[in-house]
Amino acid sequence: MTTTSQEQSVIDSVDGKLLIGGEWRDASGGERFSVEDPSTGESLCEVADGTPDDATAALDAAVSAQAEWAATAPNERSEILYSAFTALTEKIDDLALLMTLEMGKSLAESKAEIAYSAEFFRWFSGEALRAAGYYKPAGNGTGRVLVMRQPVGPCYFITPWNFPTAMGTRKIGPAIAAGCTMVIKPAQQTPLSMLALGKLLGECGLPDGVLNIVTSTSSGDVSGPVIGDGRLRKLSFTGSTEVGRKLIAQSAENVLKVSMELGGNAPFLVFADADMDAAIEGAMIAKMRNVGEACTSANRFHVHESLAEEFAEKLAAKMGALKVGRGTEEDTDVGPLIDDDQRSKVAELVEDAVGKGAEAVVGGSRVDGPGYFYEPTVLSGVTDDARVLGEEIFGPVAPVATFSDDDEAVAAANDTEFGLVSYVYTNDLKRSLRVCEALETGMIGLNQGMVSNAGAPFGGVKQSGNGREGGNEGIHEYLETKYVAINL
Repeated sequence: MTTTSQEQSVIDSVDGKLLIGGEWRDASGGERFSVEDPSTGESLCEVADGTPDDATAALDAAVSAQAEWAATAPNERSEILYSAFTALTEKIDDLALLMTLEMGKSLAESKAEIAYSAEFFRWFSGEALRAAGYYKPAGNGTGRVLVMRQPVGPCYFITPWNFPTAMGTRKIGPAIAAGCTMVIKPAQQTPLSMLALGKLLGECGLPDGVLNIVTSTSSGDVSGPVIGDGRLRKLSFTGSTEVGRKLIAQSAENVLKVSMELGGNAPFLVFADADMDAAIEGAMIAKMRNVGEACTSANRFHVHESLAEEFAEKLAAKMGALKVGRGTEEDTDVGPLIDDDQRSKVAELVEDAVGKGAEAVVGGSRVDGPGYFYEPTVLSGVTDDARVLGEEIFGPVAPVATFSDDDEAVAAANDTEFGLVSYVYTNDLKRSLRVCEALETGMIGLNQGMVSNAGAPFGGVKQSGNGREGGNEGIHEYLETKYVAINL
């Protein structure tokens, strides 16, 4: 499929080079790699394939810029962030199209992501002015306690392909607000959105060297020398728990400040007293956002046995009505998965569940033709031993299991190594509080299917990570606390 003139224009607007010290440059080895359109399997363009030497040069630039950037007035950092919020909002159509081309999600979802991404810049433009310490009398009355908050220093960010702009702004926003410089390694599947963001921030007045971008086909090769360099002070990663564990281990040698937003296995609990229509609406949001390729996606539906059959049928009717197609088509609801490996994993999980007794009420198959499409799928009668209940699906598949009482529901929800987000539908206030307190999870959607909010602390517990992004807590991940004891 040939790209349209509009599509080609937004692709051409991105400089497919590395951004190091304010300069767009080729990779030191001269290599480039192809960026694929997952709806067709065809190449969109090529970008620089960075090397370990390039990553070190990017860190050199960040270190060189750190002292001056940290000394920049909070008002100036705030103004840059607010300008970036405005610019993202004004360029939403082109940035959304670029995202859809390289990632596959529908244009409507891409526009929603750009709007969400911009909110982090707006939020942290305010937080830049509120990075406060405190001063108080010492307990003995003869001295004073002075507490300062200062930027942690150069940071390294590794961002995923599923939300290529939002996962960047969620880290870049607080780093800018706090006065930290940074090196970013975007996912090789979706580098264009980050390159476009880097260009936009430069146009908004961000000084050279504060933000450096290294695109590469080998995250391990370029990340190793950066994480192992004693000048780096913080690592933030969004991605799988498996990779996160390795990065935490690598970070231990230099005792880096670490933020990890890792895998999820979100339970969606529907109690007997729930509003069925509201639960179905919330399920569609929680399951089908980003084609199900989200760490916050509802991964397994635990529904009270009295409602399970009705819930599965109504959810299947909604899922079956969705239009699957190329994300650039205006009426598309569900785009492709990111690549054939991801689609094969989704198909394997569905086949395992059906083989163990589950029924595909709707969907259950790959979509023929070019691209990596999979049918929106609802599985009922899912058995406890089905892999789909224990593994992160990252696709448009909703497995429905049952429970008989509250204790059983909570036990099933907590029966996972993950703890990122849970969803709870009930109209009983006491049950709401009991269940929310009992769930081992960092976030809960109570009678709503979305928790993402720039002004709220995003993050998980257990093996879903540590640290928080967004909210009042978000900027503290980029600040060190210094205490001065004053003798009067």
